[in-house]
Amino acid sequence: MSSENYQDISSMATHVDKAYDEKQIQVLEGLEAVRKRPGMYIGSTDVNGLHHLVYEIVDNSIDEALAGYCGHIKIRLHKDGSVSVEDDGRGFPIGLHPKLKRPAVEVCLTVLHAGGKFGGDGYKVSGGLHGVGASVVNALSNHMEVRVYQGGKIYQQEYKRGKILYDLREIGDTDRTGTTVRFWPDIRSEENPDGVFEPDAVFRFDVLQSRVREMAFLNKGIRIDITDERTDPEESRSFHYKGGIVEFVSYINKNRSPLFPDPIYVEGLKNETAVEVALQYNDSYQENTYAFANNVRTPDGGTHLVGFYSALTRTINDYGRRYKYLKDADSNLKGEDVRESLAAVVSVKLKEPQFEGQTKSKLGNSEVRGIVDGLVSEQLGAYLEENPSVARVILDRCLGAARAREAARKAKDIARRKSVLESASLPGKLADCSETDPAKCEIFLVEGNSAGGSAKAGRDRNFQAILPLRGKILNVEKTRLDRVLMNEEIKNMITAFGCGIGNEFDLSKLRYHRIVCMTDADVDGAHIRVLLLTFFYRYMRPLIEKGYVYIALPPLYKVTRGKMERYVYNEAALEALYEEIGREPKPELQRYKGLGEMSAEQLWTTTMDPETRTMMQVTVADAISADETFTLLMGDQVEPRREFIEQNYDLVADLDV
Repeated sequence: MSSENYQDISSMATHVDKAYDEKQIQVLEGLEAVRKRPGMYIGSTDVNGLHHLVYEIVDNSIDEALAGYCGHIKIRLHKDGSVSVEDDGRGFPIGLHPKLKRPAVEVCLTVLHAGGKFGGDGYKVSGGLHGVGASVVNALSNHMEVRVYQGGKIYQQEYKRGKILYDLREIGDTDRTGTTVRFWPDIRSEENPDGVFEPDAVFRFDVLQSRVREMAFLNKGIRIDITDERTDPEESRSFHYKGGIVEFVSYINKNRSPLFPDPIYVEGLKNETAVEVALQYNDSYQENTYAFANNVRTPDGGTHLVGFYSALTRTINDYGRRYKYLKDADSNLKGEDVRESLAAVVSVKLKEPQFEGQTKSKLGNSEVRGIVDGLVSEQLGAYLEENPSVARVILDRCLGAARAREAARKAKDIARRKSVLESASLPGKLADCSETDPAKCEIFLVEGNSAGGSAKAGRDRNFQAILPLRGKILNVEKTRLDRVLMNEEIKNMITAFGCGIGNEFDLSKLRYHRIVCMTDADVDGAHIRVLLLTFFYRYMRPLIEKGYVYIALPPLYKVTRGKMERYVYNEAALEALYEEIGREPKPELQRYKGLGEMSAEQLWTTTMDPETRTMMQVTVADAISADETFTLLMGDQVEPRREFIEQNYDLVADLDV
């Protein structure tokens, strides 16, 4: 595909009609159903749905940035529980809508699927095309206020649960343009019993900050500030990346060692589809590729990712064959070979995105595959020709991955033959349960034989299985799959779970829907937990994504005074108990240094009995942050790990070091 077919991505904004007014606001349907079924529009009414409200408002400002009219967005978390989003774009249109004869800003905020993104020429591309929009945020807010700065005037309107409180009115003069939206989510409480969101739903600054950082990476040049007035009204975090996704890839690799200095960057525009790709190999053994369509992350990939993978594999194979890195005519590198050690971001922006599913997890536009494939093939091929030293580093890494893949295949074959020859394929140390329905079954991964013995004696054999682990498992962050498969403890887990590993992972074959990491409440126990979670995240990620992984929380102390017996799970709870019973009556305090010190009955009562135990479910709220944390904790970079421990000392200060 010739370079004449592509335009520079920066020219995209020039195609947008500058006349963004009330004629471009089209109405599709009303707002009635939103409050009745909020989950259909924002996914849930927990903290995740709460954050979704912020994203929808920010998306409007980002769309202005994509159109070339907004350069600065400010997000503020207020002490009263509200959030405001301010931008310096053109401002919502304020003229009367031609059909409804109401101000266009009012229509946008009170009618579902009304906006400049539905068939009008207001926006060339939009992340919110299939989004729920500001109208749903309004419907799910106890109160909302909008201010429009336009034509030298300031206009304001307020709403309650989507209903207009007063007509749009002029409230002052200004020399700026843009929009400020402030909303108070409708959170359920004793005073507000018919509220939408769960009582414990609270905005998390770290989650919002992560998304803001992502948006700044994906829209190079835009500046986004976020302030949390609840902690410090004067301190803002500002995100501004002139390099865009090139800096994004550098950020992904910040706790790894890149194999060459600067990420490779590909960009172009064809048939009104803008494409950006940045990639760089590192010294890890994992792939970290993130795909976006119109700024929306697509965790299940789609046609843009398929096009990138196809071009990457073919281009590296073509170069390798041309320069004799690959000598056998049948020895092509496979996709998994060229993706090992890869950090990449694929971002496409198009006018009519077709997302699969309400959550927009996968892009379906068939034409995008060919556009991305052609663009990456052409520009990556040219880059490799012009940078032979980098090309050699990449080919050497890919060839190493191919050799490891073949070794892993042989290891799997040996394991399969061994299990066929053995009378029982399950590991000998496993004490299995009698129940066969995976949804009812749970397996405890227990540290050491002593604790394993107590767990086996104390469990409910009907639905609880026990697998003792000997010491610390292999750190898979620093190891290729062929060596991972040789580790005895990991092999036992793979066999016990029954669902395979890596590319052969099949969730439908999982034998337990609760996998519980039960380790001692000390530093070694915490280390073992991290090793287990790293293994699950890298090679069995759906276990975490589906919510099948848990952490047991055994007590730290047993407090006895007379006939009173209490189990205490942390230092704060111990202090609270002392306050309750008084410090002058001296209770007997037993400190559990390990699970093995507990009797079978105590372990059952405190940690394993579904009626009385406390467990923590492991989830992945943000894949990029999770990857960063696992790399930081288990990778080769010592200094970032030391800084993390120093900054988070309070989290481990109570541990028995």
